[in-house]
Amino acid sequence: MELRRAYRAAVAGKHRGNNCDGAVSAPVTSRRLLIAAAVLFLSSVFGSASHAQSGPFTGLAGSWGGGGTVSLDDGSTERIRCRASYAVAGPRMSLRLVCASDAYRFDLQGDVVAEGGGVISGNWSESSRNVGGSLQGRGGNGSFQVIASTAGFNASISLTTRGNRQSIAMRADSQFRAATISLSR
Repeated sequence: MELRRAYRAAVAGKHRGNNCDGAVSAPVTSRRLLIAAAVLFLSSVFGSASHAQSGPFTGLAGSWGGGGTVSLDDGSTERIRCRASYAVAGPRMSLRLVCASDAYRFDLQGDVVAEGGGVISGNWSESSRNVGGSLQGRGGNGSFQVIASTAGFNASISLTTRGNRQSIAMRADSQFRAATISLSR
C-alpha cells in the first residue's frame, strides 16, 4: 500500500517527505545533507588517489599476460608465455616480467623513475642468471625506449602500450638475442 502511494505521488509530481506547503521535512533534509557529504568525501578521496597515480607510467599499472617468441644465439626460436606486473606511484614504477618456454626462462625485475623531459632511469635484475645493472632511456604517452646495461651486456627494450594491449621488443648481444612479446589485460 505504501509503495502504491509513493508511485501515485511521483506520477502526480509530488515527492514523499514534502509537506503540503512545499517545505521539505527535517529528516529528508538531513538525509540529503548526509548523502551530499558522503559523495563529497568519496570524490575527494578517490580524486586524490587518481591524482597520485598520474604520471608517465599510469597506463601500465596492473597485471598483464600473453606470449611471444625468444630468439637465441644458435638461431633457434621458441614460443614463450609471459606475465608482467607494474606497480605505479606517480613518476616511479616497479616492474616484473616473467617469461618461459619449455627450455628457456627469464625473470626481469626493475625500478624506474621518470625525470623531466621524458628521461627514464633506474635499475634492473634478472634472477635466473643472477645479473643486474642500470636502465636509461626516454618515454611517455605509452611508448618507452630504454637500454639495460651491465658489464659485458647491453639490451635495448621498446615498450608500447595502447589501451589494454602492450607490445615489448628486446634486442641483446648475448645468448638471448631477441624477444617479441604481446600482452593484454
